Amino acid sequence: MSRETPGTQKLYRSGRYQKQLTGYSAFIPAALPPTPPIKIIGEGQSLLSQADRALGRLDGSIQTLPNSDLFVLMYVRKEAVLSSQIEGTQSSLNDLLAAEASVQSPDRPKDVAEVVNYVHAMNYGLERLRTLPLSIRLIKEIHERLLSGGRGSQLTSGELRRSQNWIGPPGCTLNDASFVPPPPDQVPALLSDLEKFLHAPTDMPVLIQIGLIHAQFETIHPFLDGNGRIGRLLISFLLCQRDILLKPVLYLSHYFKRHRTEYYERLQSVRDRGDWENWLSFFLRGVVEVSGEATTTARLILALREEHRAKATASLGRATGNGIRVLEHLYQQPILSIADVQKLTRTTFPAANQLVSRLVKIGIISEMTGQKRHRRFRYEPYIKLFNDPAPESHGGNT
Repeated sequence: MSRETPGTQKLYRSGRYQKQLTGYSAFIPAALPPTPPIKIIGEGQSLLSQADRALGRLDGSIQTLPNSDLFVLMYVRKEAVLSSQIEGTQSSLNDLLAAEASVQSPDRPKDVAEVVNYVHAMNYGLERLRTLPLSIRLIKEIHERLLSGGRGSQLTSGELRRSQNWIGPPGCTLNDASFVPPPPDQVPALLSDLEKFLHAPTDMPVLIQIGLIHAQFETIHPFLDGNGRIGRLLISFLLCQRDILLKPVLYLSHYFKRHRTEYYERLQSVRDRGDWENWLSFFLRGVVEVSGEATTTARLILALREEHRAKATASLGRATGNGIRVLEHLYQQPILSIADVQKLTRTTFPAANQLVSRLVKIGIISEMTGQKRHRRFRYEPYIKLFNDPAPESHGGNT
């Protein structure tokens, strides 16, 4: 079924295009769940089964890591970088880590603040989920933190939009946009319907429900900016809230970025043709693929940790205890200064400096600034486990 002629009132499975008074057509999504119901058969059933098993393996692999909370932040950072890159930011994981460690660089992309905000927004949301169910209220709170001080901060951060937005190439208008979400006066009711679906009792498989929620949120596009990033955050929050993953370690944006064109095409096919099944197959395929990658990363982390603990024990002598303490800290903050080591080990500055020099000598950390003062040292072997190639240069949807 092609896009409906502007002004039609015929209701389809995913919603309808409705002509507005000023001449453009906006899409009004139907409430979830879809009617007729989703059919999970054949490939879809197989993918759902594979995704369930892959997530189970990932959750188990993270639980085998000693003090897994030390490692989770790197998974969160990777998701933050990739989700932001989908929207056109140029900052890499290295840029994010350097910004967090207050390493000054004239070459760092200015948009790194947006990625830092993403990390803060995710951590805030995960903390709030302990006391507040996932809701429109919480989504607005997260959105406020996501856009704080960034390029979209002037676009009513934390508030639902009060004007019409649209998606399309730079310079396009409402009349030739790729997609026009529902008018602003309909957004509150549509979000209310989505919240009811989110909390309604159902025998629908959780991953199918999450896939539906993400697509519906992107279709409603309730904010002037940040919709894509918030929509992808919802996936992580729902996986944790529904106890599918104990920790937010699925960087699904890796898959969406790798298949960026198909990602947007699948979402649009839901609106134009009610093609929920192919969108869900795409979504589940991503869960399978990225769960496997994240599980492999967990195994590599464990092997790296054992190797470097053994190296520190064999090389540091009486300083082994402090060396192990620094090593464990590096899994959470992989860039540090000598002052950080001094504070961490509660030793003198010369002792901390000597320990850092020995860790450099045995290949665990390396100096990254090339300066004699205010030096920073990075845990490169660990960072490499999460690093991706530099982002492509392109425009982005929000």
